Formats: sequence, structure tokens, C-alpha cells
Amino acid sequence: MDIYTKLEYNEIIQIIQKYCKTYIGKNFCNNLKPSFNFCKVDILLKETIEAVTAIYKNGSLPLDELEPLDIYIKSLESNQILSAKALLDLAKLLKVSRELKEYYKDEDFAELQSYFSSLYSNNLVEKEIFEKILDENTISDNASPKLAGLRRKRRTLEQNVKDKLSSFLHSSTYSKYLMEPVITIRNNRYVIPVKQEYRGMIQGFVHDISSSGSTVYIEPTSVFEANNQIASVKMEEELEIEKILQILTSKFYGIIEALKININTIGILDLIFAKAEYSKDINGVMPVLNNEKNIFLKKARHPLIDKSVVVPIDIALGVDYSSLIITGPNTGGKTVALKTVGLLLLMAYSGILIPCHEESSICVFDKIFVDIGDEQNIQESLSTFSSHILNIVKITNNLTSNSLILLDELGSGTDPIEGASLARAILEYFYQIGALTICTTHYQELKEFALVTDGFENASFEFDVENLKPTYHLLIGIPGKSNAFEISKRLGLPESIIEKASSFVEDDHVSIEELLKNIYDDKLAIEKQRVETEKNLNQIELLRKSLEQDQSALIQKQHKMIEDAKIEARDILLSAKEEAAEIIRQLSDENLNTKHANQLRNELNEKIKSMGNVIKSGNGIGNFNEVTIKDIHDGLKVWVPSLQTEGVVLSKTVSKDGEVLVQVGLAKMNLKLSELSLIDDERTNKNLNSGKVTTVQNSKTKFISPEINVIGQNVDEAIYVIDKYLDNCYMSGISPVRIVHGKGTGKLREGIHKYLKKNPHVKSFRLGTFGEGEMGVTVVELK
Repeated sequence: MDIYTKLEYNEIIQIIQKYCKTYIGKNFCNNLKPSFNFCKVDILLKETIEAVTAIYKNGSLPLDELEPLDIYIKSLESNQILSAKALLDLAKLLKVSRELKEYYKDEDFAELQSYFSSLYSNNLVEKEIFEKILDENTISDNASPKLAGLRRKRRTLEQNVKDKLSSFLHSSTYSKYLMEPVITIRNNRYVIPVKQEYRGMIQGFVHDISSSGSTVYIEPTSVFEANNQIASVKMEEELEIEKILQILTSKFYGIIEALKININTIGILDLIFAKAEYSKDINGVMPVLNNEKNIFLKKARHPLIDKSVVVPIDIALGVDYSSLIITGPNTGGKTVALKTVGLLLLMAYSGILIPCHEESSICVFDKIFVDIGDEQNIQESLSTFSSHILNIVKITNNLTSNSLILLDELGSGTDPIEGASLARAILEYFYQIGALTICTTHYQELKEFALVTDGFENASFEFDVENLKPTYHLLIGIPGKSNAFEISKRLGLPESIIEKASSFVEDDHVSIEELLKNIYDDKLAIEKQRVETEKNLNQIELLRKSLEQDQSALIQKQHKMIEDAKIEARDILLSAKEEAAEIIRQLSDENLNTKHANQLRNELNEKIKSMGNVIKSGNGIGNFNEVTIKDIHDGLKVWVPSLQTEGVVLSKTVSKDGEVLVQVGLAKMNLKLSELSLIDDERTNKNLNSGKVTTVQNSKTKFISPEINVIGQNVDEAIYVIDKYLDNCYMSGISPVRIVHGKGTGKLREGIHKYLKKNPHVKSFRLGTFGEGEMGVTVVELK
């Protein structure tokens, strides 16, 4: 019995075979064997992972069952003409190849790419074959013009023959000689059934006689020539069909190697995706591969046991110890644990994802040796012990330092003392070689040996004594007990016998196991406390994060209130600017008298002062200093805190009231020196060069959209809105901007364009291009 049978690997292969869709994939699966090469295993697992990803994204692989194609390939290599069925099967191969390429077209998988890219497809050949061959017995009339003509001719001839024979059927003279009024075919010729006693009444050729002899099938002489013509046309038709098949076959002569590659690649892909489908169904994961010769399987499940009932195990080997000795009662799960480790490794080495936690890690061994089961051979007079020893001999002869050995009931089948000693010696030998070993046993001596020897570790499966059931939970570091006394007592064995048996057991053996059991119980209690502590710490951490979030929310709320206040202040400034502009317009009116002009000027100054009380200075750009008379000169740039913007001094003359003429935007106004601040040149230049005018403007930009929509408004309404919008954009340095006015009749667009030509802020404007809204949008560049 080989390792694949002992570890039930063959059963996994049989299951995966059912996921394969083609005979090629099934053949590949049947020959699937694990690889013991690290790089190869890594590639196999990555292929399966990519296939699983493809299945989740694109669904199952578009594969249909293919007919055996090898015989067709050999026929092509011999330059033979293929049958219609063979051509259809090869066309299906091209169709499958094309669909596979389309399935993969938009994907980027490193490992699978080479397979999909190697597939050959030919749409023209595929389409031509499916159009000219309807099924394996029927060639389409449209396969060639000549074939279509021959078939039309044959149908005409056949109809003529049928018409002549119908005259016999409906003739008052001949109808009484017929067995039944039907036209039938014998030897590919049209005949009529005549009663035996009247065969001489109809001249013609007898082609057949019924089994009873009562009916003869006669071809009347009147249709003899027509039947000959039909036969001749059929022969020409067959020749034309053969010619068509020859032409279609010739299209494959030059791509024989490509077809071979397709067949092989489809088989490989079928197998990879079958492994992926199976891996997906068992919730398999790709374990981490390591080069450190250790195994860590977390929550590992035996794939052949129903996942709803199987108990996952955690098993580690190769880090703190290289030999694990599992003890405990029968049916406790020891052998299943051995098989689980061995089977999962073989599956991984074959590119099959394994049912365990994603943190699991495995190495790739050179070899895996297994000695599991009772293999006594009566014919060769081999006992159980002898069979085990023969297996051990084979292992020692082929062992390497990078091997894994799985031994079940080592040393059993002979004298317990000698068996335990031999088992210990074998384990020590494997340890010295450097191999990793997992061994199950009942020997007390091996438990004690593992307790005191470096490189060895005990393990056992829990057993529920109360219910006389194993829990199948593997405990690393704890030797197992047979629980024979407890089980016997539960089953009703007299107490006196149990007490007598207990007295035969050495006290130190009992105390060691009890001590270790107590240690384990304490460990469980500590672990429980640790979990509780972690839970509390997690709750504290959540509370801390919640407090931080609350604090962050308060800070954000505070910032929002400040930002809202800034926006409100800005709106007040804009309102003041509009009033100032209105006053300036009134001041420029020629009909305005001097008294009224002075009144408006005073109102403007009062507005500016009131704005200065609302908005404090220091929110603009750079560092500001008080402006003195010595500083005043033409073109001096100053900061106007009350308007939160820059201005330019237009005259070096200062009035008696300490006022100077300043231009702010398009407005000119007299402002007192106390109402101005001197801008630091270095800071100003830096900000102007970077394209930023003021911090306020940048802040404003955050709240002004680069697009305004005036669809549905009339020209006057739209211009009023746009005027204010462009003013804000100009003050905030936003350019270009988009005015959405829609296409409509064009009147709104024309009115807006007339206005834009006169607006002093506008540098240029144009209609939107493709993707910008075209005729329905105007793009405006501001100065």
C-alpha cells in the first residue's frame, strides 16, 4: 500500500476528477502527483489562487466536454481527409480555445497568463465549418454552389418520379394491384408495393419481397430512367461532399502543432480550475511556504470528514521540537491527526488549497514517509509487527534530513517493554538524522522520554470521561491517558477490580500524568483570564477612541463656527462693497450737487468705519505696519482692513484730514491713513508670485464654485446674478469660470455675451468645446 492510498490522497484525486469538464483534464487529474520542489509547489498554489480569483470574478471556466481528438490529429498528420464529425469536433476545439481567451482577456494573472496566451483560435475556420456542416451526417446546401445545384436537380428529379408513381397509386386500373397506396424506397430507388398475385400486371423491376412474400416492391419501367438520373446525381453529390470535406480538412494541415498545444493547454486549465473549484468548496487557503523546515497548521481540517462535524486541530512541528509523540485512548483522533497532516501536505504539493487558517505555514519536504495501519500478510507469514518493521527499514534506507515521517502505533504488536525500547531507539535515530517525526503510541515509556528529552514533545487528545466520548481537541505539551480505569468504571466494572488494577500501577506514573493534567487545567484558567483581560483592554481602547472622536468632533465644530463667522464677515464686506459702488456711481453723476456728493462721501466713510469694527485687521496677507505720510507715494500698495483687500495709492497728496486717494478694485475713495496698513514687500512679492492674493481670497475660493447656472432666467435676471458672481470671482482670483445658460433659442446667450463685452473684469470669453457643454456654456477668462 503506497503513501497516496494510506493518506487517502487518491480519494481527493477522485473527487477533483469530478470537477473536470473534459476527458483531457480528467486524464491529467488521474496522473496528478505531488511535487517535492519548493519553486514548483509555489507556482502550483499560485495558479490555483489565481483560478479561484477568476472564478469569483468571471464565473466558472467556459469549458464543454470534448470528443477524443488524438485520432483526428494522427489522421491529419497522415494527410487523410477527415469526416464531417471530425471536422465539427476540431471546430469545437477552436471554439473552446476562443472562448477561453475571451474569458481571460481582461485579466492580469502572472501564472495563468502563459496558458491562456498559448491558446490558438481561428474564427474564420471555426465559422466556416459550423456554417457548412450542420451535423455529423449533414452538409449544408450552401457548402458550395455546385452542391446546391446538384441538390436542386435531385429534388426536381425525385419529384418527377414521385409524380409518375402517384399516377399508379391513383389509377383506377392499377390501384387495385397495390398492397397499399404508398411510395417507398428500395436499394436507393423509388418503388411501389404490389400484391404478389398481381406482380405480372405492372411491368418493371422487382427490388425486394416482403418477409411474408405477399408483397413485391416493383420499380415501373416508366421511372427507370428517372431513378438512374437520381442515382447519377447522388454520386456527383457524394463526390462534391468529399471535395468539400477535403478543402475543410486542408485548413487544419498547417496548424497541427497549434491544435496539440490547445489540447494540452485545455487539459491543464481544466485541471487547475477543477482544483480551484474544489478548493473553494472546502474553504481552502494557500498556506505560507517556508524554507525553515517547520510546519504550523492552524485550525486544520481533514477534507474527507464533513466540515460541519470535523474538529479542527492546531499542530506545530520543527521550531521548538522536531518529534511529536501523540498519546491517548483509541478512537480519540490520533490516526486522523497523522493523516490530516500528511494529506494536507500532499494536497498543497499538488497545488490544491488546504482547509486550514490562512496563517498556517508549511515547508516542502524532500520526502514524506508513512507507516499507518495494520498490514499483516498471512500469505507471506508477516505479523503486524513485522509489517511495521519492514516499513521502518524502507524509511531508514531512503531517509533524508529534510523528510517528514508519520508513524502510527510505533513498536506495537510485540512485547511492550521491547516494543517501547525499540520505538525510542527508532525515534532517536530519526532525530539524529534531522528528520521531522509525528508518532502515535500507547507506551508510557515514550511519554516519559518526551518529557525529559530536548527536541521531543508530548501531545494528546482530550477525552470526555463523563460522556465516554473523545473531544478530538489536540493538546500540545500534555501526554495522554488511556482512561482505561475511568471508562471501565463508567461501563460498570466492579469497583474492587478497578482498585486492584490501580494498585498495580506505579505511583510516580500516575502522579506525573495527574501533575501535567493539573498544569494544563491551570493553563486553561490562565488563558481564560488572559482572554478576559484582553477583552477589557479592548473595551478600554474602544472607549479611548470614542473620547478622541468626541474631542475631534468638538474641534471640528469649533473650526466650523469660526469658518462660518469668516464667511458671514465676507458677505458683509461684499454687501458694503456693493453699497460703496452704488455711492461711487451716484458721485459720478454729472447732475449731482456738491452738497449731496459730500453727503454720499460721508456715508461711504461711515460704512467703511463700521466694517472696520466688524472685521479686525490681521487676517490678510503678510505683516502689516501703520502707514505714515512719509510712506505715501504714487502706486503704493496698501492693505484696507475694513474691506479685507488691497488698494493702490493714486496720489502722494494727503489732505488736511489725513486722507489719501486710494483705488480699491474699480472704486476710488478717500481713506484716512489710520484706515490703511503698509504691506511687507517681501511677504507681498512671495504671495503675488505664487498666484495667491490674500488668505481671505483663498478662503473665499473654497466657497465660490467655478461654475454658475442661469438656465431658466431671463436676460436681466441672469446679468444681475452673473455680475455679482464675476465680481466675487475676480475678488477671489478664480479664473476661468463657466456660465451655464443652455442652448434654447440663443437669446439668453446673446444677452450674456453683450454684457461680458462691457464687463471690466472680463479678459476674454468663448463658447464651450466638446465635453464642456458646447453651445450651452460660455467659458470666461478674468483679468
